[in-house]
Amino acid sequence: MGGLPPGDGEKGKDQKKEKPKYEPPPPTTRVGRRKRRTAAGPDAASKLPTVYPNARCKLKLLRMERIKDHLLLEEEFVQNQERLRGSKGEKGGLEQRQEEERSRVDDMRGSPMGVGNLEEMIDDDHAIVSSATGPEYYVSIMSFVDKDLLEPGCSVLLHHKSVSIVGVLTEDSDPLISVMKLDKAPTESYADIGGLEQQIQEVREAVELPLLHPELYEEMGIKPPKGVILYGSPGTGKTLLAKAVANQTSATFLRIVGSELIQKYLGDGPRLCRQIFQVAAEHAPSIVFIDEIDAIGTKRYDSTSGGEREVQRTMLELLNQLDGFDDRGDVKVIMATNKIETLDPALIRPGRIDRKILFENPDQNTKRKIFTLHTSKMSLSSDVELEEFINQKDDLSGADIKAICTEAGLLALRERRMRVQMADFRTARERVLKTKSEGEPEGLYL
Repeated sequence: MGGLPPGDGEKGKDQKKEKPKYEPPPPTTRVGRRKRRTAAGPDAASKLPTVYPNARCKLKLLRMERIKDHLLLEEEFVQNQERLRGSKGEKGGLEQRQEEERSRVDDMRGSPMGVGNLEEMIDDDHAIVSSATGPEYYVSIMSFVDKDLLEPGCSVLLHHKSVSIVGVLTEDSDPLISVMKLDKAPTESYADIGGLEQQIQEVREAVELPLLHPELYEEMGIKPPKGVILYGSPGTGKTLLAKAVANQTSATFLRIVGSELIQKYLGDGPRLCRQIFQVAAEHAPSIVFIDEIDAIGTKRYDSTSGGEREVQRTMLELLNQLDGFDDRGDVKVIMATNKIETLDPALIRPGRIDRKILFENPDQNTKRKIFTLHTSKMSLSSDVELEEFINQKDDLSGADIKAICTEAGLLALRERRMRVQMADFRTARERVLKTKSEGEPEGLYL
């Protein structure tokens, strides 16, 4: 039957033999974001360029040295960047620490602080302080406090919890003293004082002349008076004369009321008195005017009351400041009181108070001057005769005469009149005398 030729059969067998064997597919490599990121990583960045030619020669050596120089520069650049980054980090950390410490200091100073006195320096970081309300404490000194300003006796700021020193008060004097210092001179002058020519002359000789012309006393061979005391009945012009002295002189004027030297805590009164004269000495020439000195200058006696003993200690400090171991210099003292008989003899002895100036009720001549002074700006009617009041024998002081003029003007205003009549003065005088007799016990100022 028809079959394949012999040659065709052999070709088919060879084709079967040449058929490739089955091979498993190679493992698939991950392609995607991770592989691309790996390809762009540090291995690709640090891949060195291919150097041609491959054989050993001078050209290959030069190219390799150039690559080496490039790598050294790159290494130096990286090291410098790391060093700069580290220094910036250290600087930022230092600034941050300083800011934190500054905020802590502000918080500490922002809280309420007490005021105390530095008693003794133990070392650069510790001291002993005392406060007015408690005992002494051994405390630490904060590092930000200026040590050059710390000295025994100065005022310091104390932390409210740890009582450590957090600041120094550069102004050691009490704030009350700055209020006592007269910044603006009074408007009253010697021309506003009716009469009192002798008293004005004595005050000027004892207070003004030693400050203006001290050479006159040196040529005379005497020491100028240290202070004067003005005494007399109320309303006779003692404080008015002190205001005129403050108006006339250019010296520093400190005005004090005796009751201001009486403080709540023990030792505050003498300390305030000491600081007053210290400020007066620093601003010399100066005048210290103490009104109502009988508030602290009464005679000493045995007392069981702590308050009375503290008042007496304040007076003893005043005695020491008036005539103590240290020289006061150009500091003059003017005192005023209504009852000089109650003062301690040591306070008004010569050497402390060299002149005692009496202010009496005005006589007829002085009354005329005072009436003229107070009625010079008033609109008076033609029937007003002031001599009627001047010639009357009554104990009218300068303040009473001023009160009569003021009351007469008020009575005229009540009736819608712009001129004061004689009847107004009579009615005003009766009212003033009635008020004076009711408010003053008989025989008080004899």
